[in-house]
Amino acid sequence: MSPQAPCNAGFGLGLRTAHYSEFLSEAQRVDWLEVISDNYLVPGGKPLAMLDAIRQRYPMAMHGVSMSLGSFDGPDPAYLRRLRQLADRVDPMWISDHLCFTGVHGRNTHDLLPLPYTEEALSVVVRNVLRAQEALGERILLENVSSYLEYTDSTMNEWDFLREVSESADCLILLDLNNIYVSAVNHGHDPMDYLRAVPDDRVRQFHLAGHTSHGDHLVDTHDAAVSDPVWALYAAALERFGPVATMIERDDHIPPLAELVAELDVARQIAASAPVAAA
Repeated sequence: MSPQAPCNAGFGLGLRTAHYSEFLSEAQRVDWLEVISDNYLVPGGKPLAMLDAIRQRYPMAMHGVSMSLGSFDGPDPAYLRRLRQLADRVDPMWISDHLCFTGVHGRNTHDLLPLPYTEEALSVVVRNVLRAQEALGERILLENVSSYLEYTDSTMNEWDFLREVSESADCLILLDLNNIYVSAVNHGHDPMDYLRAVPDDRVRQFHLAGHTSHGDHLVDTHDAAVSDPVWALYAAALERFGPVATMIERDDHIPPLAELVAELDVARQIAASAPVAAA
């Protein structure tokens, strides 16, 4: 596996099947692509054939949804072996997954479930991240998830929990700015508190995405354009962390590729005008 790419790898998009042909037919104004790892953990067939062909044209990052790093049992060793096999094939810039659990007793809920932020949970997550990194042969990126409830047992806030995990397990961070904003609105937090608490030397990637408003709460749906408040948070994050690899996610109501590239250009423009992060 090649060394992990620098944090200023440019501007990327999530690779979706609707856009395979366009990425293969002509060069796009996209620096790199993020692939959902779980979609390619197959022995062969069209998904891997498309992945191999597109990988020849664009650097890739691998993003997973099934490590379940917050579960007591931890990542499935067989899953990690398959993930490493895929990484050997893709040679990704980095591998990421979420700070959450996805099921219990071996049952995958196919959802990203938030954790209680306690010392016990911290110990479990750190142990699991270390196991995953040993199996994969490199440091991984942890992504913050959006949430719609908080645990009464929590003894620390989310951003301090993320910082403690990253430092104790010596892992990196994928900072999802839309998730920060969604959770801040849902729970009455200040999103700037999150940005100020995260260690700047561990942030390797930003996610930008859209959400849906239900009046008194927001839902992280990834089915719409990035909202103005999230763009503003992105500008603040650039000032806080400097140039960091940035990508836009769209998982539903997927528009033509040209529309997403145009939205990515907005990120480029904001980054070009951002103040240089303080040393």
